[in-house]
Amino acid sequence: MPTLNDIRSTFLTYFEKQGHEVVASSPLVPRNDPTLLFVNSGMVQFKNLFTGVERRDYQRATTSQKCVRAGGKHNDLDNVGYTARHHTFFEMLGNFSFGDYFKDEAIAFAWELITRHFEIPAERLYVTVYHTDDEAFDIWKKVGVPEDRIIRIATSDNFWQMGPTGPCGPCTEIFYDHGDHIWGGPPGSPEEDGDRFIEIWNIVFMQNEQFEDGSMKALDMQSIDTGMGLERIGALLQGSHDNYDTDTMRALIEASADATSSDPDGSGKTHHRVIADHLRSTSFLIADGVMPSNDGRGYVLRRIMRRAMRHAHLLGSQDPVMHRLVPALVRQMGAAYPELGRAQALIEETLRAEETRFKQTLDRGLKLLDDEMSSLPEDAPLPGAAAFKLYDTYGFPLDLTQDALREKGRTVDIDGFDAAMAEQKAKARAAWSGSGEAADAAVWFDLAEEHGATDFLGYDTEAAEGQVLALVQDGAAVTKLEEGQTGWVVLNQTPFYGEAGGQVGDTGWLRRLENEDEQAEVTDTQRMGGGSVLAHQVTLTRGTLSKGDALQLEVDHARRTSIRANHSATHLLHEALRRALGDHVAQRGSLNAPDRLRFDFSHGKGLTAEELQQVEAEVNAYIRQNAAVETRIMTPDDARALGAQALFGEKYGDEVRVVSMGTQTGSGKGTNGNTYSLELCGGTHVRQTGDIGVFVTLGDSASSAGVRRIEALTGAEAFAYLSEQDQRLAETALELKAQAADVPSRVRALLDERKALSNEVAQLRRELAMAGGAGQGSGSEAREVNGVKFVAQVLSGVSGKDLPPLIDEHKQRLGSGAVLLIADTGGKAAVAAGVTSDLTGTVSAVDLVKAAVPELGGKGGGGRPDMAQGGGASADNADAAITAAEAVLKG
Repeated sequence: MPTLNDIRSTFLTYFEKQGHEVVASSPLVPRNDPTLLFVNSGMVQFKNLFTGVERRDYQRATTSQKCVRAGGKHNDLDNVGYTARHHTFFEMLGNFSFGDYFKDEAIAFAWELITRHFEIPAERLYVTVYHTDDEAFDIWKKVGVPEDRIIRIATSDNFWQMGPTGPCGPCTEIFYDHGDHIWGGPPGSPEEDGDRFIEIWNIVFMQNEQFEDGSMKALDMQSIDTGMGLERIGALLQGSHDNYDTDTMRALIEASADATSSDPDGSGKTHHRVIADHLRSTSFLIADGVMPSNDGRGYVLRRIMRRAMRHAHLLGSQDPVMHRLVPALVRQMGAAYPELGRAQALIEETLRAEETRFKQTLDRGLKLLDDEMSSLPEDAPLPGAAAFKLYDTYGFPLDLTQDALREKGRTVDIDGFDAAMAEQKAKARAAWSGSGEAADAAVWFDLAEEHGATDFLGYDTEAAEGQVLALVQDGAAVTKLEEGQTGWVVLNQTPFYGEAGGQVGDTGWLRRLENEDEQAEVTDTQRMGGGSVLAHQVTLTRGTLSKGDALQLEVDHARRTSIRANHSATHLLHEALRRALGDHVAQRGSLNAPDRLRFDFSHGKGLTAEELQQVEAEVNAYIRQNAAVETRIMTPDDARALGAQALFGEKYGDEVRVVSMGTQTGSGKGTNGNTYSLELCGGTHVRQTGDIGVFVTLGDSASSAGVRRIEALTGAEAFAYLSEQDQRLAETALELKAQAADVPSRVRALLDERKALSNEVAQLRRELAMAGGAGQGSGSEAREVNGVKFVAQVLSGVSGKDLPPLIDEHKQRLGSGAVLLIADTGGKAAVAAGVTSDLTGTVSAVDLVKAAVPELGGKGGGGRPDMAQGGGASADNADAAITAAEAVLKG
């Protein structure tokens, strides 16, 4: 008897041999259709291919697609557990043709797979066609189906539409006859709702596109979309017409029975079925990035979770039970869907936390329901106001109340509930108007098809030359932008990073090579056309810009540098949180902007002051480690085998960029071997962790249910924040001193604290300089000049008196060499030079200072051969000063 895993594999292998590309299931959150709450069929991820807006390198595809129907138009939630075939989560097997084959091949493939490979007796099969589709009728006759088993259907049952708009067309369905011992009639008959004739496969002939005004037009290409529910065909091949008797569902039901110490087939049969089904939908939704909340997708997830938890409660479970079933699900489906295993810790923690919260209110809510019902006549529905109170006070969704009453043969006054909801302007219950990612405009897909992907140069450079391939204004392609106008520019190559993965898009300038006075300011960079086209939003400040122009491209260096530091700090923060709080911590969103970073992560409660301090200290420790940040290109599977962290629900290509930073300290190895942080990431990063400078958290807050948010600063912003805190402390101390002359001991304590904080800030300033994070110009890395190792740095935020100890630290790090430090002290320049003792016979620090100072508008300078200082009017000519010092070394 084949398992569901066997059936899935047989299906995909068959179509792969027929020239189909095996495409992985898309996440349950739709990326290209704002009208859908969740992916509800196999064709959703291919919608733009059917309409011709998008092209891929294959014309035939096959998938086993994860689907959820629990909200909006496609809502099977109320029936789950009470029927043999309703699910909130199911797998849809499908084969697709995008302008390749059509009705003949689609029908032939289906018939061969079902009758030969699955060995279903042909005499037990019936087919339906749309009543006007004579072509499909004749093809079925040709493959051997008798006319009396080809049924014409004149209703929308055989005209398929994914939603109110989009691709659509007539369909043909295949039914299996379970035999006359089961009540029911063939499709189209008065008894069609019985269980004797069960649909097992639907083939849609994608011929038309439906629009919002009700009009319909023929698609440019004839395509095929099919769907066969894995659970339904699995039940048939395993000798049943009940989906819950399949091996996967049976294993989950047995796990539920074991966890609740109850009979899987006794009076609690329905409860176990609900739990088994809802375990799948909740786990897959969490793995794909949905978290329980009070609106949108998160609210639907919470409804499903709480419905399952109530059924566990009815089985007598006093403690949270759902999270204990996750390992059984991973064993059954983890091989086909590895995201389950990767998210297992997060799924378990989310289910446990949600069930713990819900159990606190469940008993009180059910008691209120019983009290309300006991005071009503036997045939009276529950008043809508009472149902709304359960919802508003105890978190009972309406369908949960209906489910509880259904077992008692009672109903709810829906109109009364709606009236109470409207009166209090209550939270949206299951309504969904669509908030998914909007489909990209057709113009961007056209540009992607015409020009291909933009070549991104920004990992290696921030300046380059490029050619204008296209200009877009107000959603349409144009040939020219005039001075003062705003639009989008597409180039053949670019160093500008397009917003993605939490990292904001780059800004900067575009200048015409023929005339640099003609300039456009880049105010944003975004990814269009499915992410392959990097589009630069520009405002023409001078001149014009035309298609074909050759341009000089320059990223705003200072802004990119700050963004890089924040992005790399986010990676260190993620790993520090996992180590402090547990493996359930996973990224749920981020922002890497030039002035700050924000990181959202899964965790059920706020961080204590000690936990936040521990995390901040660990991040700073790895910043001071000043380890190289390395990137590698590899397959997603190889990356995950190394232990790389990936964003749940994110779609990755055949190759991924793996970013590693830091070497673990302490005993033992972690998940990533000796590497501290290892993540899949396409963003830009610092070259060494020391370039981040310093990391300061601003606090921890709630982002949504089960999700926390940390905001933080790095580099110059962090240093400014620390300085501001120091200033505030000083002002407070002075105020207290003036107001409380009679308490000198308190004032002395505050002054001591201020002194300690000042020392800490000074130490951070020195560490920042040594790490290279506060510097500019040549940086903190040594280079060789005439056989002498030489370090030259231009520092900001550092005073002249800080330079000698920094010189000593550099000399100690070098062992043998020379150092030149120039500090921009706010209008003036301070200079210090140092030479290690083994070189003072041939190189003098005094000579280095005297060579550098004149370039800075100063005179003289002096000291010892191993340490000398001087000053200048400005640090603007620091590069020239460094060059002058190098000339001394060159002799």
